[in-house]
Amino acid sequence: MGSLTYSMNCSLDGYSADADGNFAWLEPTEDFLASHAEDLEDAAAVLYGRRMYETMAVWETDPALAVGPPGSDRFAAAWTAVSKVVFSSTLQDVSTGRTTLERALTPEAVERAKAAGNVMIGGPELAKSAMRMGLVDIVSLVICPVIAGGGMRALPDGLPLNLRLLREQRLDNGGVRVTYAVG
Repeated sequence: MGSLTYSMNCSLDGYSADADGNFAWLEPTEDFLASHAEDLEDAAAVLYGRRMYETMAVWETDPALAVGPPGSDRFAAAWTAVSKVVFSSTLQDVSTGRTTLERALTPEAVERAKAAGNVMIGGPELAKSAMRMGLVDIVSLVICPVIAGGGMRALPDGLPLNLRLLREQRLDNGGVRVTYAVG
């Protein structure tokens, strides 16, 4: 049985996007993209909510992204290759390959995904639900050198968790990736 890792980029003050939904402050340097590509290459699947899936789908549907900053091609290939499960009660269809649609996040759906190996969950709202259900085993945050000042919180309020540091990595964009085991 695999583990479930919540992987998210956030500002120093803990927001995945500012009050306007903007995350343009995220600077995808080569080592940043390589770090995320490694995670995707090691994952059996990635779980997304509708909004995060629609944001990420361009890595498969827009070939121009693969020729962006150095490392974009590797990230795009890894994203395209990994299985994706989208949890949405409103989305009617998916636009990418290796993608299935589920109507609701449940412990059973997560267990099915984890049966194939390690799984990642992306998107703060879906991840917060999974954390509240006690399904997340690992939290991995890329903390970007910016203060957003408000917006979409990367972590749930009112949910205390004990964490144990597994890994830390400095990135060329001034960010730091920290990875913690839950519990």
